[in-house]
Amino acid sequence: MHYVIVGGNSGIGLSSTELLLAQGHSVTVLARSPKSLPVGARFIAFDALESDWPLADETIDGLVYAPGSIMLKPFHRITAAEFQQDWNTNTMGAVRCLQQALPSLKKSSQPSVVLFSTVAVQTGMPFHASIAMAKGAIEGLTRSLAAEWAPTIRVNAIAPSLTQTPLAEKLVSSPEKIEAGNKRHPLGRIGQPQDLAHAVVFLLSEKSSWITGQIWSIDGGMGDIRTI
Repeated sequence: MHYVIVGGNSGIGLSSTELLLAQGHSVTVLARSPKSLPVGARFIAFDALESDWPLADETIDGLVYAPGSIMLKPFHRITAAEFQQDWNTNTMGAVRCLQQALPSLKKSSQPSVVLFSTVAVQTGMPFHASIAMAKGAIEGLTRSLAAEWAPTIRVNAIAPSLTQTPLAEKLVSSPEKIEAGNKRHPLGRIGQPQDLAHAVVFLLSEKSSWITGQIWSIDGGMGDIRTI
C-alpha cells in the first residue's frame, strides 16, 4: 500500500510513518523539511497552503493530514491574524490537500483518510478558543466527506489530548509540567506519539473497513470521565 502523510516528519506523523514502514508499506512524507525521517520514507518538500500537489499521477491508498498548532491564550488576547493562522494550518491546509488528492485516492481499491481534531472540541477548555474552533471544523468536515465519499473513500478523525511531541514542547518542557499533565488524565499519563500512531495505522488499514465518519477520542480518558 502507498500512504501519504502530510506532516510525517515530526510527532504523531513521524511515528505513523515509522509504523507503516515497519509493516512494509510505501510511505511518502510531504513536509517543509525532511528533519530525521526513517530509512525508506520518500520525502517531498511541500507547503500545504502553497504548494501544488506533487502526486497527481500516483495511486494513494491512504492520506493522513497531521499538521497542527497549539496556541493557548485568553480569548480577548487572540488577534484576528492568530485566529486566521490556526484556521489555515489546521483546516484550510487539510481542505486543500484533500481536494487535490481526491483523484489519486479514487484510484485505490480501499482508500482511507485520517484527520486530526482535539479533545478540546468535545470538552470545553479555557484558552482553547482558536484551536477548538479550527478543529471543530475538521470534525464537521470529517463527517461531511465520509457521507459524500461513501462507499468509496473512508474518512475518520482522531481527537487526542496532550501528547508529548515537539508541537507541545512548551507544555511538556519540564518534569513538573509532565507530572501535572499526567495527573489531569484519568489514565495517569499524557499521550505518546505511538499511542496515536497505532490508531492512525488501524484506520488506514483494511481492518477498519467498516468504520467511517468517526471521531475517535484517543485521550487518556480526558474527554469522557473524571476520577475525582
